[in-house]
Amino acid sequence: MSHEAIDILLVEDNPDDVELALLALRRNNLANQIHIARDGAEALDFLFCRGAFSSRAPDRPPRVVLLDLKLPKIDGMEVLRAIKADPRTQTVPVVVMTSSREQRDMVEGYKLGVNSYIQKPIDFTQFRDIVKNLGFYWLVINQVP
Repeated sequence: MSHEAIDILLVEDNPDDVELALLALRRNNLANQIHIARDGAEALDFLFCRGAFSSRAPDRPPRVVLLDLKLPKIDGMEVLRAIKADPRTQTVPVVVMTSSREQRDMVEGYKLGVNSYIQKPIDFTQFRDIVKNLGFYWLVINQVP
């Protein structure tokens, strides 16, 4: 496990979406260090430096979390709730990227403190462009504390 700072924590269980996101970010040189968590439990272990990630430095959170809602083990809303409830991670920007069209998911996400909520487009080119733009904004333009 690298001890370098992680630019992006991508929490996604769909291998096609992972591949497209990585392609968009790397093709545009937007993230040097990307960690992929394939379920909510792995994401929380990574963020809170426990389990397989206990040697990771807790003072180096990712610059942004790209979070799917429909995840195995622990769903995305619970991951978001844990991130925003903990003082160590509450300032980490979280962008929900989901196929959910449920208004209640969006409302609940914003109530929990999500920084942005994006519905994944079905079109691969649009998905790639959205990820590229997200990466550019959160890693280049946005100022972190």
